[in-house]
Amino acid sequence: MFVINEASWDRIARVIVGIALLAVGWSGLVEGNWAVFLKVIGWVPVATGLIGWCPAYTVCHFSTK
Repeated sequence: MFVINEASWDRIARVIVGIALLAVGWSGLVEGNWAVFLKVIGWVPVATGLIGWCPAYTVCHFSTK
C-alpha cells in the first residue's frame, strides 16, 4: 500500500514538468534519442504527480506533505 508523500504543490509541479517534457519530446524541437528520452522520462513525473507517491521519497524517508 502506498502512502501519499507529496504535497499538493509538489504534485502540481510534477505534472506540469512532466507535460512540458512530453510536449518538447513530441513537438519536434529535439530529434533522435533525445526526443525518445524526453518522451519516456516525461511520464515519470506525470505518474508520480497523479498518484501522489514518489518511490525516491520513500527510500530517502522524505515527504513534502
